[in-house]
Parts: sequence; C-alpha cells; structure tokens
Amino acid sequence: MLTAELIDHNIPRLQLSDSVVKAKQLITDYKLSHLPVVSENKFLGLISEEDLLDVEEEKITIEHIQEFFLNVAILDHIHFLNAINFCNQYESNIVPIIDSNKIFCGVISSNTLLKVIGEFAGANEIGGIIIIETEMINFSISEISRIIESNNSTIFHLNTNRVEKTGKLIITIHINNRELSSIVSTFERFKYNVLYHFGAKEIEDTTDFNYRNLMKYLDL
Repeated sequence: MLTAELIDHNIPRLQLSDSVVKAKQLITDYKLSHLPVVSENKFLGLISEEDLLDVEEEKITIEHIQEFFLNVAILDHIHFLNAINFCNQYESNIVPIIDSNKIFCGVISSNTLLKVIGEFAGANEIGGIIIIETEMINFSISEISRIIESNNSTIFHLNTNRVEKTGKLIITIHINNRELSSIVSTFERFKYNVLYHFGAKEIEDTTDFNYRNLMKYLDL
C-alpha cells in the first residue's frame, strides 16, 4: 500500500497568513503534535505544538516563525512503512505527503497507520502466534515454512527483529492454527529456542479466568 492511498483530508493545514493563536487552537482541537504549513499548495514544513507554545505573541502570523519549520516530508509513491519510520524519527502523529514537485498532497494520521499496520500484520486473522529465537546464520525462511506446513498450518505473517546485545534473531510467526503444541515441539526438535507461544490454551485460560472473576463479582 502506498502513502498516497492513506491520506486523511480532514486534517487542517496552515497558511503563512494564519495567526499563531489559530494554529494553537487547531493543534488542541485535532490533538496533533504538528501541523503542516503550505503556500499556494507548496509544502513549507511542519510546525510543532512545542514551538507554537513557545511563541508568546499569539497575534503574529505563522510567516514570522518560519525558523521553527521542520522541512521534512514523504513522497506520495512510496510504501507506507516509511511513514511509520517518519513518526518514530520526528515524534509526530501526522506524516506530510508531497509529490515529486513538492506539491502538498495531505497528511497521514498515526491512527490510520496503526489500523493499516494491524491489517498488514494480519492482526484481524484468527490464529496462533509463536515467537522463536535463533542465530542469524541459521535463519531460513524456507525451513520455518516447512516446519509450519508439515503441521498442516499456514503462515499469515512473519516478522524478524535482531537483538543488538546478543546478535540473535527474534522471529514472530502468526499462523492460521491456534493448536500449537505439535508446531512448538517441531521447532524445538529443530533446535529453535521457543520463547513464547499464544494459541488455543492461552485463549481458553484467559476466558476461564475472566469467567471466574465475573462469577465472584456476581456472588458479592
């Protein structure tokens, strides 16, 4: 999915002629960390809530505080994961999107990104999760796939994360099966370190725990 497909056109933009007090009000009303500033559809930069709060003279226009602009944006034809990196890097809950001519297209909200990353990771799919650990040199997607498929299961999503201290690879696997005991046993037989697994038993235990708590509450 490309960034242009996720633009939220309901989030306001500032013009250079807008006042600081208006910008502060918009930041508050829309619960934003930043607002985009444009001039004749050209993207000029982001202004942060923190910088706006530092301006004592609220009647002045945005044009007079251009030194605070954060002139960074993301192109409209790249993968949406780049927008997530933008949010992390600049601690922003919006991501400005521009075209190759620096024409402002709109912004992506962090709420939209959260929803899309959930869909991208298969969070809406029913299944189990297994988290394993292995040495980088031993990582093989084909072997992991064979282990999963040999237990009559399918991988929905696979994510890797390298631990800096140990150099080992943490692999999170979301599969279409909630009965994980045989799969866990197979991974262990292939010398993988199974860190965690969440399947049918864990769901049943949680349901049973919540039910017992409800019964205790009703008995009061």
